[in-house]
Amino acid sequence: MIIAVDGPAASGKGTIAKALARHYGLPHMDTGLLYRAVALNLLQWHGDPESEFAAARACDFSQVDFDDPELKTEAVGGIASRISAYPLVRQALVERQRAFAAQEGGAVLDGRDIGTVIAPEAEAKLFVTAAPEVRARRRFDELVRMGRPAHYEDVLADIRARDDRDSHRAAAPLVQAEDAVRIDTSDMDAEAAIAAAIEAVEERVR
Repeated sequence: MIIAVDGPAASGKGTIAKALARHYGLPHMDTGLLYRAVALNLLQWHGDPESEFAAARACDFSQVDFDDPELKTEAVGGIASRISAYPLVRQALVERQRAFAAQEGGAVLDGRDIGTVIAPEAEAKLFVTAAPEVRARRRFDELVRMGRPAHYEDVLADIRARDDRDSHRAAAPLVQAEDAVRIDTSDMDAEAAIAAAIEAVEERVR
């Protein structure tokens, strides 16, 4: 069984996807980390985020530690959102994601184009969203817990800018798949959101 979980930044899709993977005993991939890894490579290699070719060259995961806390910083996230619009970058990462989805037994993937591009054949598709202000507060709180300097208004502006870039890019924009179940987590805690997601998956696969 393939479960596709899409949605904008800080909507709760990662928390939901991990919980679904545990619940169904499936491997999980946070596809956003791939783009963040490319962005971190660019930063560390002093590459130009405005150059599609520089970004494509940074699609090298041989030295990447996916547990590196730098991957979660706002600077890396902002660059990841920009370079994810480059067709050369998307081409380099798409096959890796499709191979993960196609493994025997299935998988859970979360991102922005899983149900529309990476695994349109997924048995269950969720589109997880929340109000920008709620998502900004979550991201702000996360940064504070990590000891990172953060200002709520700056985080909110960044969330809105990412939403605009992700929704209007030419290559695989963030859109809800026609057959996806929409889950708005604005007024949900993690436990309620996970319960809603499991219920939605059960409805699709029963």
